[in-house]
Amino acid sequence: MYHYQIGISPEIHDEFVKKSELANLLQSSAWANVKKQWDNEIVGFFKDEQLVASASLLYRSLPFGFTMCYVARGPILDYKDKELLQFVFTSLKTIAKRKKSLFVKCDPSLVLSKTVIHKDCTTCSNPETKEIIQSLQAIGVIWSGLSTEMSQTIQPRIQAKIYKEGFEENLPKSTKQAIRTALNKGIEVKYGREELLDDFTTLMRKTEVRKDIHLRNEEYYHQLLAAYENSSFITIAYLDLEKRLEELESKLAKNKLAAEAFSQETKPGKIKNNEEERERLVQEIAFLNTHIESGVKVAPLSGTLTIEFGTTSVNLYAGMDDTFKQYNAPILTWYSTAKQSFDRGTLWQNLGGVEGDFKGGLYLFKSKYSPTIEEYIGELTIPIHPLYPLGGQIYKLRKKLRKSIHRKKS
Repeated sequence: MYHYQIGISPEIHDEFVKKSELANLLQSSAWANVKKQWDNEIVGFFKDEQLVASASLLYRSLPFGFTMCYVARGPILDYKDKELLQFVFTSLKTIAKRKKSLFVKCDPSLVLSKTVIHKDCTTCSNPETKEIIQSLQAIGVIWSGLSTEMSQTIQPRIQAKIYKEGFEENLPKSTKQAIRTALNKGIEVKYGREELLDDFTTLMRKTEVRKDIHLRNEEYYHQLLAAYENSSFITIAYLDLEKRLEELESKLAKNKLAAEAFSQETKPGKIKNNEEERERLVQEIAFLNTHIESGVKVAPLSGTLTIEFGTTSVNLYAGMDDTFKQYNAPILTWYSTAKQSFDRGTLWQNLGGVEGDFKGGLYLFKSKYSPTIEEYIGELTIPIHPLYPLGGQIYKLRKKLRKSIHRKKS
């Protein structure tokens, strides 16, 4: 017999989720400690005395005393077990009704298709997932369909993932060259936590200004590090401007010596290369001097904040200083982030969402790491109250209003 228990221990829930193929950071119990504006409860689903499904539920208030319930990247269960599937989703409706929820929103990591970038974009579909969708619809669950815009869903429906196995071997030659170039330019990578938080927050603010968006503040990033105390880290790429300047001045002196040795017999191509090199050196020296004179000695160029959960990890936030974009630091930073996470024991890393048409800026950047692009089913809605469509519209409207307010403040 199936039964559920509200309030199972976070440890039992996390252990169950970590063992699942659907393991995801957003279903970790600690995620609720980050989402402080949401209420939370963890529900375990049992067959006799064995835990067979689990879900961390988030509740957000709506007008007139109603709420919405969100099961981020969950619930976690064997979706091919139709009897269990029906019990869990029927129970979620009963559980959320206690909290006056108009509806329950879910977006489990059920894969519809995978596209392997390093294998000439070979795509394989998962017919089992289509059968699961049909089973869910048969019990009254509403499927959002194949949304195409990232803004249409709470979590990206299409995401890029890289795996520890074959990571280095599958990197494109151009990416490997870009990493070497960044290192040759003197960029140094540091890993840490709170001691790097100020620099990381500065990079995120610069990214907000550049993209005209609102992300998070330092307090939120601190909450993330605190919630995942032993399973989170920050990666930042730095440039020592004075050290780089010294190297360039040395190269410029050698360049001028070489030019002085030229004669009428020197090949025009060699002279041209020398002149072009000198021009690049002079430009970069002038660039560095400008920043050094303004008081910048060591500059953070790009950074990431990574959270680990079990054998999975997520490159959750990333920012850069566009002033130093010529150093191409993000490529080195993301590579170093993945390598560090793999060295710490994770087996795959989620690079976040990409555009569905495989043409946008996010896809073009993340494709440099030869990821596997996973297309998920999208959002599922369990209607509870007849007013649930209105509740969904109110939530979306409030999200847009909040973003608009943040833009005006930034």
